[in-house]
Amino acid sequence: MSKKKTILSGIQPSGKLHIGNYFGAIRQHIAMQEEGDAFFFIANYHSLTSLNDGKQLYQNTIDVTLDYLALGLDPKKATFFAQSDVPQVTELAWILGTLAPVSLMEKGVSYKDKIAAGLKPNIGLFTYPILQAADILIYHSDIVPVGEDQKQNIEITRDLAGKFNHTYNNEYLKLPEEHIVKSVAVVPGIDGRKMSKSYDNTIDIFAEGKALKKRVMSIQTDSTALEDPKDPESDNVFALIKLFADKETQSEIAEKYRAGGYGYGHAKKELLGMIEDFFEEARERRKDLETDLDYVHDVLRQGSKRARNRAEEVMEPIREVTGIVRHF
Repeated sequence: MSKKKTILSGIQPSGKLHIGNYFGAIRQHIAMQEEGDAFFFIANYHSLTSLNDGKQLYQNTIDVTLDYLALGLDPKKATFFAQSDVPQVTELAWILGTLAPVSLMEKGVSYKDKIAAGLKPNIGLFTYPILQAADILIYHSDIVPVGEDQKQNIEITRDLAGKFNHTYNNEYLKLPEEHIVKSVAVVPGIDGRKMSKSYDNTIDIFAEGKALKKRVMSIQTDSTALEDPKDPESDNVFALIKLFADKETQSEIAEKYRAGGYGYGHAKKELLGMIEDFFEEARERRKDLETDLDYVHDVLRQGSKRARNRAEEVMEPIREVTGIVRHF
């Protein structure tokens, strides 16, 4: 009987999770807990590169845990934990950093993109791929589901693992396989750009009532008159409808667009109802979980214990071969 492959992925607690996060990553994570030995972590150390509010980061960490549990993560099937609860990660990151050429970090596309987007350059942001490599390698991860924008960081991870293994003449670190996550569609924000917290164009997964309605009704559209035919494939509202509606419903709504007499306001109301219905059960589960935070904290405690045990198995031979001997 073949051993289950280890699947590893993380998500930053940098703000409220939105429907772009759900269709781009969370939904795949929930499915993957059935497919292997899944390790999913809350990347709170990574968030420090852009978020310097301790109370907010702590609350975001709890919120992400609530969100994942409400959306279907089963802590009996997947190991779910906070990155900072596994000290071996930063230990390995430092060791990898001593082998990482500066030129390798200077080639980082993600770093350049974030600086171009307005983030202040800092060493944490610059060496982000090294910590991410440690996140992956410390659990002997086999498969790492990432978006296209993270593909280079997986290549860097493989480079660093290979360099360590070559330097110390043994296969101490397993080279992971990349698994590029293909969303069913690009998830546009309310301004038409990719949905992202950094653009402030998101629709939160668990928004409801007036707050949800305000975001949906503010989705940007063109100025085509109500009575005129419209092209559904060029409309941001319809792009979001396609995420929630089955094929038959998509076709029916597309025909309304093309027939005329169907305004963007009508489409937004249909989208609003779809979002409310789609996340209704998860929304109620989340409210229940908020009343039992002891359970939520216990999920993180138990997950971090399992993660530390796995990480320690990987770190022991690495400490020995590098000469980092513990005196306690």
